[in-house]
Amino acid sequence: MSETVSVENDVDSSLNQSVDIRATYLGAHELKLAASLLYQAYHDDPVFLDIFNSEKEDYEQRLRGAIREELNAFWQARQPMIGLYLGEAMVGVACINSPDETLASDRFWHWRLKMLLNAGYFSTKQMMQKEQTVLAAVPLKVFHFLSFIAVHPLHQQHGFGHYLMAAVNTVLDEHPDSEGVAVYATSGKFKEFFKHVDYQTVKEVAVGNVCGAVMVHYRESAV
Repeated sequence: MSETVSVENDVDSSLNQSVDIRATYLGAHELKLAASLLYQAYHDDPVFLDIFNSEKEDYEQRLRGAIREELNAFWQARQPMIGLYLGEAMVGVACINSPDETLASDRFWHWRLKMLLNAGYFSTKQMMQKEQTVLAAVPLKVFHFLSFIAVHPLHQQHGFGHYLMAAVNTVLDEHPDSEGVAVYATSGKFKEFFKHVDYQTVKEVAVGNVCGAVMVHYRESAV
């Protein structure tokens, strides 16, 4: 997919308005760049630090491998992956699970095998348990799940996160059967960010040694 995602949002007025800011569905050739951006964003995420045991020397290698396989699974399942561009530079990424029974139930055997090779049995098992625990806490039957969202460290605090969330809302609008979008937020700043873009905390959930909030943005007709 390479078409542009329609978004309407205000970005920091200090940016030159002539600069091209756009959100597009990622193509296969952009996955490596997206993986690099997500790695930077999630390197110090409490859940991944716990799941991949950051005290081990190969933590970074295993995290890179896990993110790479996650994106490959998204691509092969044709799940929405959005890239936010400032001119020619990718400044943000969002990966969304659509309400797809096959993705939730199978989780792709090839993905599991590759994850085992890259992350190890224990980390792979924890990744799957995390997914099951969080999804079970969502009080909706048919919904999207925001698995990854990141803005490049050099471009944070300029409104790009809101711009990216507007693109996520566009994906929701394109699927009228979906009741909303869920996300798992583990830090105070992310909880505040999602609250600011109309996400409500529905349950506090522990994943391993980390506690976080399952938050939901409801489609207006579903409230």
